[in-house]
Amino acid sequence: MKLKLSASIAAAILSAALAVPASSPAQDLPHQGTTHYRVVDLGTLGGTISSGNTINSRGWVMGSSNEAGDTVQIATLWRDGQQIPLGTLGGPSSSIGWPVKNNFGLISGISENGIPDPLGETFSCPAFGFGSGNSCVAFAWRDGKMTQLPGLGGNNSIGAGNNNLGQIVGWAENAVHDSTCVSAGGLVQFLQFEAVIWEHREGDWHVKQLPPYAGDPDSAATAINDHGQVVGISGTCDVAIGAFSAIHAVLWEDGKPIKMDTLGGSGWNTPTAINNRGVAAGFDNFPPDISNGRLQINFRAFTWSKEQGVTNLGTLQNSSGQPDALSEATDINDENQVVGVSFRGADFSGPRAFIYQRGTMTALNNLLTNNAKANFFVFSTGGINDRGEIGAQAFIISDGVVTSAAHAVLLLPTDDPDDNDGGDGQNIVMPDEVLRQTQRRTAMGRFVVPVEPQ
Repeated sequence: MKLKLSASIAAAILSAALAVPASSPAQDLPHQGTTHYRVVDLGTLGGTISSGNTINSRGWVMGSSNEAGDTVQIATLWRDGQQIPLGTLGGPSSSIGWPVKNNFGLISGISENGIPDPLGETFSCPAFGFGSGNSCVAFAWRDGKMTQLPGLGGNNSIGAGNNNLGQIVGWAENAVHDSTCVSAGGLVQFLQFEAVIWEHREGDWHVKQLPPYAGDPDSAATAINDHGQVVGISGTCDVAIGAFSAIHAVLWEDGKPIKMDTLGGSGWNTPTAINNRGVAAGFDNFPPDISNGRLQINFRAFTWSKEQGVTNLGTLQNSSGQPDALSEATDINDENQVVGVSFRGADFSGPRAFIYQRGTMTALNNLLTNNAKANFFVFSTGGINDRGEIGAQAFIISDGVVTSAAHAVLLLPTDDPDDNDGGDGQNIVMPDEVLRQTQRRTAMGRFVVPVEPQ
């Protein structure tokens, strides 16, 4: 199977990407009327939960879906009205969690491999809802076939974002026992991990390590654009899930790490996406975030570019005009529209999906058509494409009450103002059981594990 693009196609893609001018997120879209959104329920593989974690320019939504019983999640593609389970690499579960932007059928993600981790490590696997004790490994999927990507000598790896040139980024363990690794809160880590990029050449996949920022032992890459610009994190090993693993937000150009400006936090500084203008989005910790020597979670959604530096996008406000406690950006398109999640509580309770454009953050539930508002509460985003279509996750509403069923959804822009009554779901009843579920569920359908290192 040949995954490389032809030289002519690759050149055309790159030329189109280079034609996109750089611009500030505040100067992205001309003034226009309010856009509303129809919601398409993408369904599940038989369980009660599925998640739309990313979307490409062809409108393919990707993420994961639970099978009946809600004990197993499978990486899933929703394409042209079809729901396609992608399978696993031998373990029970798989997922797609980061910006998959390839429009030629290449998908990247993570799968459990069916082999108990030899060191008993949890690695980054719980961040994607995996809990079998298997190692989790990066995969490439195309034309119905899932292939394990090569690692760096350790037992675990993560396949994150990809681009139209067929490049995949992520992170992988090597064989080095890293003294900066810690075990805390049930999470166990011993081996060092590094940001990597995978490319398909001469009929096979090849892995190349991207160096961490100077002085840091560990790193991870999350997303890549069609210029080959890569974003990710750099820091210490920690528990391999954020925190001090993300002391520095990093942009790699030509394989060299450049430290990005942050909002000043001591950790959790994580770019999640980068568009073809070179504008990144994600979440930074906002100071003060150290209490009694321990790192606290205080996320704020941000954008960053070389020209503008870092911009704090803030949070949504509650019905009393008080700002939410936390926010995260999950994706940004080439129009500099940003999507993400704002959380009312510092414990990740009360999540509401947002879109940020023209300098303003708006709850997506404000913008749903009236019919959609009666049936869906959009609490998490995954991705946004250049047509403004959004892959997301929504609770199903029944008789005005939010149920515990959370489905992958596709939000389609419409100019039909049948649509907006000005409400944002403030009066919708959300039972305590549902609130507890959302306290551990973050944007992109992933689970946050708020561990404070020893």
